[in-house]
Amino acid sequence: MHPTAGLFSGLAPTHLLATFGVVGVFVILLIEMGLLVGFFLPGDSLLFIAGYATDGNNTLHLHLSLPWLLVAAAAGAIIGGQVGYEFGKRTGEELLTRRSRYYKAEYVERTRNFLDRFGSGKAVALSRFVPVVRTFVSPIVGVAGMPRASYSAWNAVSGVVWTVPILLLGHRLGHISFLRKYVEVIAAVAVVAAIVPAVFHIWRTRRA
Repeated sequence: MHPTAGLFSGLAPTHLLATFGVVGVFVILLIEMGLLVGFFLPGDSLLFIAGYATDGNNTLHLHLSLPWLLVAAAAGAIIGGQVGYEFGKRTGEELLTRRSRYYKAEYVERTRNFLDRFGSGKAVALSRFVPVVRTFVSPIVGVAGMPRASYSAWNAVSGVVWTVPILLLGHRLGHISFLRKYVEVIAAVAVVAAIVPAVFHIWRTRRA
């Protein structure tokens, strides 16, 4: 097997869940939200398939506890987001301008555009549903000086709003293979549908 293929198979949600269980969900979300190197981790699909794993009739050959999973996922997202924010606040702009294969300028620029379009609070909430962006928003708003109390409130609410619905959808609808396969795309479409009215309103306001 090619080493790259082995790496990606090791990051497959089913493999991660079978290997690490509920604790793995907590750790993986914490890394994805709290460390810039976690942008490649499968947050949405991991949550959805983990939710499916709580269905006693699932075909994954493993079973997870839904109550514990809800707590672990929300805690991982919230704590990870807070770690990312503190990391950005303490390290400053240098963190986001260093040269590295992980800290690509295009990721930072994409995140900055997201912040400029929606403002810090809404961007923190919406970014949870956008892969890559959700990893970079927390440290960038920390660098930008968003008040800690304001960030913490948005982070706590969005951590729950992101994780709990996807887990419950996986619990109820995970048996549909199409949804399991394309959950990342579906999540992105849902975000686009949610923000289009806001973008249209901003566009009309600027024209006026």
